Formats: sequence, structure tokens, C-alpha cells
Amino acid sequence: MEIGAVIDAGGRAAVTAAVVSVAGLAGQLAGVVACPSSLPNHTDHTADVDPLREFSEACLDGLGLLARVESATTAAKIRLLAAYAEAAAGLEAPPASAYEASSQEMSLVAEVACVLTIGERAASALLGEAHALTTTLPAALDALQAGTIAWQHARIVVDETAGLPLAAVSALESHFFDPGAPDGARCATPGELVPSRFRRKVRAWRERHHPESLEKRHAKSVADRRMEYTPDRDGMGWISLYLPGDTACAIWNKASALGRGLQGADESRTLTQIRADIAAGLLLGSASQQPGEVPSPKADVLVTVPVFSLLGLTEEPGEVDGFGPVPASIARRLVADGASSFYRVLVDPRDGASLEIGRTSYRLPESLKRWLRMRDGACTFPGCSNQSLDNENDHLTAWQDGGTTGISNLGQACPKHHRLKHASAWTPAQATRNEPPGWISPTGRHYPPEQQDREPTHWPPGCTPHAPSPLEHATMMYLAA
Repeated sequence: MEIGAVIDAGGRAAVTAAVVSVAGLAGQLAGVVACPSSLPNHTDHTADVDPLREFSEACLDGLGLLARVESATTAAKIRLLAAYAEAAAGLEAPPASAYEASSQEMSLVAEVACVLTIGERAASALLGEAHALTTTLPAALDALQAGTIAWQHARIVVDETAGLPLAAVSALESHFFDPGAPDGARCATPGELVPSRFRRKVRAWRERHHPESLEKRHAKSVADRRMEYTPDRDGMGWISLYLPGDTACAIWNKASALGRGLQGADESRTLTQIRADIAAGLLLGSASQQPGEVPSPKADVLVTVPVFSLLGLTEEPGEVDGFGPVPASIARRLVADGASSFYRVLVDPRDGASLEIGRTSYRLPESLKRWLRMRDGACTFPGCSNQSLDNENDHLTAWQDGGTTGISNLGQACPKHHRLKHASAWTPAQATRNEPPGWISPTGRHYPPEQQDREPTHWPPGCTPHAPSPLEHATMMYLAA
């Protein structure tokens, strides 16, 4: 059978377009790097230009183009893999048994592994990803080919859609990759997020929109809780706990809070080391860690709960800061039983926004600090995943320069990026009530903020959205206080 009978004209055209895309981007890259006016030794006496600055700008432009070339090259590889797998299947006789089908697949994987000089397990995974992207995730593959996302982003979409029905896969892809979709993401575009942050958003959306309720899936997974032990090199080993998310998050926050309490001038250990020492000490029955005694601070956790879900009228998931969506039953339990370690954040059912009471004094009250943690979620610097509890609250426009202590003039920054702001030309952009600040680099490039991807809450059956009456609004403000 001829390959042309197996792969239609559209498939061959897609492969050709992918290769042409790589060539075109590579040509642009060569033009940027080789441009004479961008070289350091080029001097134009007729223009008021700085050759070194021009060259540095060309380097940054080249890096951006190179990232797009890498993405386009990977997209071409994916299309070629899928086309080869289809062609190879057409060249083989239909398998007469499961054993023969398995043998054909092993041969296919081995061929790809040898050509790419990778292991067979990696080759098998790559073929699976190629199949998923070319058959059920065309928008993600097109974005990869255009260079607007990286290969890591594409793999995340494949991972998080595995096992979902086709309709759910299409809905998730549309949400993140179709700007015109009615329910499109209100956060930064996938390519503007570092992969770890993108995975968190995709997973959160998947949990909320999975055809099977989070409550049922969580109940099944609780039975799989376990501890695992893995020996490692240099006399070390790993201990892992697979637990319900709220429990795991609380353990992490507790260890972090205890660790921060031990830090001081006489403490040589890093926070990472202290966390491990505390966990080992508590498990082995010795909570005291030198130098000094372990204090007992509260492990503050923000629990965001839709109003109707808190009242038991809907089963919409809640969200635990630092973890993500949790079943409604857990969110209600945390609010009811979490004592002073848990802070509830009620969500306005009209638009999914959190309810806020503003302040104008220089010092931030605890309510505003918690609201800031909920809005930003992490350090706002591009790509930084430093979690809320370790961050510093920063006035975007300094108080002495006329800045106010309103939510739109505040942002979270980890100690490292807080210092960077004051020691360099990196400056945060303006924030809003629901959107954290972006950042502007010393070269003038603007990096947009990673806005929370909120959704309007679910209404109970028989209820319809309406503007709240003064009494209803006052009640919601009271509950949020």
C-alpha cells in the first residue's frame, strides 16, 4: 500500500507547513543576529544610537525568536512522528492477534528510539503525546508550531486531558487556547506563564469541569493514600506522603511556619533544611530542634468558598491557597472546624470575585493582607512561584511618594524580587482590585500579570443571578468581614 493512500493530503500539508514554519523562523533569527547595525563594533556616526544597547536588544530579540524556533521544531517533530506512525501502520498487515499487535507497536517504538537516540520508554511516551496532539488537541499543537507556547506547555495539556472524554478535552483546550471562546481564560495566555504555573491553572480548571464530580473522585483517591520510601545516592533517601490535599497543604504550611520561627542570627540552616529536620523530628517523636525550641505558630491557610457552596445549596468546589480546588465537603469542614488557622474568603455569586473591604492606613490590617494573598497567590514577578506565606507586601508606589495602602497599589513580592525592585530598574506596573501587577524590565519590556482565572459561581437550581439588594449586600459584607 502506498503511503499516499494512508496519509491524506491534509496530513502531508500539515507536515510540510510545520517544516516551512521552522525554516521561516530560523531565517528571521539569522537576520536578527547577523544584522550589522546590531554588532558591538558597528558605529553609525550619523545617528544618535548606542551600538551596545542595540546589540543587547538584538540578543534579547534573538532569544525570543530562538524559543519560537525550538517550539516550531518540536511541533514539526510531533507531526512527523504522528505521520510516521500512521504510515507504518498502513505498511503492516492488520494484526491477527493481540501478540502480533504488541509486536508491531514494539517495533515502531524501537525504530523511533533508535532514530532519535532516546530510550524506548521515552519514545513510547513521545508517540503517545504526538497522537494526542494531532488527534484531539489541534489548537495546542498549532500554538506550539506558531511558537506561542513551549513544548512543556503542550505536554501539560496532554497530561491533564488524559482520560477525559473528547467533549471535556475540547472544552479545556478552547478555554485556554481560543481567545474568542465564551468561557475563555481571564488569566495570562499559556505562553506567558512558566510551565509550573500553567499546570496549576489547567489542573484547577480540569478539577472544576471534570464530568465526574470532584467529590466522587476525591472519595475514590482517599483509599489510595500511602507513604513511600526510596533510597537515594550519597547515603540519602526520600519519604513521600500521598494524602488528601488539604492535609498535605496544612502539613507543609505548619512545617514552614515552624521553620520560619526558628530562623534567626544563630541559625545556620536554610528554611528548606529546617523543614526537613522538623518533619523528621516530629515523625520520630522529637519535636525539639536545636538551636532553640520549636515554637507553635498557627499555619495560616486561606480557604475560598463560594457562598452557595458554604450554605450547602451547591456542591461547587472550594479552593485552598497553595493547593487548589478541594471538594465542597472539605471546604465546608475547613471553614467550620479550622479554628483560627483557617480564614474563609467568600465569593460573590454574580461574578466569582471575592468580597473586599478597603483600608487606607499605611500598615496593612490582617484582612487586607489575606485579601492580597488571595488575589496574587504567589510572588508577582514573572515566573516566580514563591508561595504567599513567604512573601512581603509591597507598596507599588511608595508611601513617601504619595502611594496609598489600597488593594490597587499593593503587590506581593518574595524577598529576592522585592530587593530587585529597589536595587535595579525593574518596576512593577499598576495593579487593580482583581488583577496583580505586571512588571516592566530595564529594557522597557512589559511582562503582563498572571491574573487569577476566576469563574462565576454555580447558582442553586431555581435561582437566577440578580443585583443584590442593600440588605443582601450588607449581609455578604458582614460574612466576608
